[in-house]
Amino acid sequence: MSAEQGTKQHPWQLKTPPGTSAYEMYKDEKDGKEIIVCTVGKTVLHYDYRCIADLHDMLKQHGDWIELGSADEQKPAKEGTVEAWARSSENPIAGWYGLKKGFRGRFGMYVPPLMEALGLAEVEHNPRNNRMRAL
Repeated sequence: MSAEQGTKQHPWQLKTPPGTSAYEMYKDEKDGKEIIVCTVGKTVLHYDYRCIADLHDMLKQHGDWIELGSADEQKPAKEGTVEAWARSSENPIAGWYGLKKGFRGRFGMYVPPLMEALGLAEVEHNPRNNRMRAL
């Protein structure tokens, strides 16, 4: 990863854990808050930038593999997954890391590959039911 990667001009080029879809992410600011902009085709999602450090801390405390459990906002997240943690009132921000109403889900699909690219986590790349753990 180059030092300038992760900007709007040089976004991280990523693939979903199964490797089936390409997307890009970059760090930006909106309303005075650091965010991650995730562009998947024509869909744009926003995640609170703190999710990177917070997820890494949670993974280190968990100490083992944890299922990703990606789900759309409108669908319930499977308990004990990264997706459920990213929506939980028990996480460090006490709620959703996804910031765009209607598009707050899919955390477990799009954030783990960024964590892997940043050297913070190991992510499985199976057709389904992938897991991750801290490095």
